[in-house]
Amino acid sequence: MFLFLIGIIEMLIVTSWTKMVTKTRVLASGGITMINVLIWYYVLQKIVDDISNWHVALMYAAGCSVGTVISTYYFHLRESKEAMTAEEPGIMTPKPQQ
Repeated sequence: MFLFLIGIIEMLIVTSWTKMVTKTRVLASGGITMINVLIWYYVLQKIVDDISNWHVALMYAAGCSVGTVISTYYFHLRESKEAMTAEEPGIMTPKPQQ
C-alpha cells in the first residue's frame, strides 16, 4: 500500500518536473530530478527485495496511474482558469464571479 502512495507522489513530482522543463526553469527542474531519482532508488530497492511478489509492482503501477490522472486534471483546471482570466487586446474574456 505504501508503494501505491509513493506512485501517486512520484507522478505529481514528474508532472511538476515536466512543467519546469517546458518553462526552462533550470534549477527547479534539476532539484525535482534529484528527488525523483531518490524515489526511484527506494522503489527499485523495494521491488528487488521482494522480486517474486508481482503485487508490489502492481500497487506501484496503480499509484502511478492515479497520480498521473490527478496531476493532469489539476494542471488542466489550472490552465483553463488562467486562460479564462487572461486578457488579450481586442478579445473580451469572462471574468470569474466573486
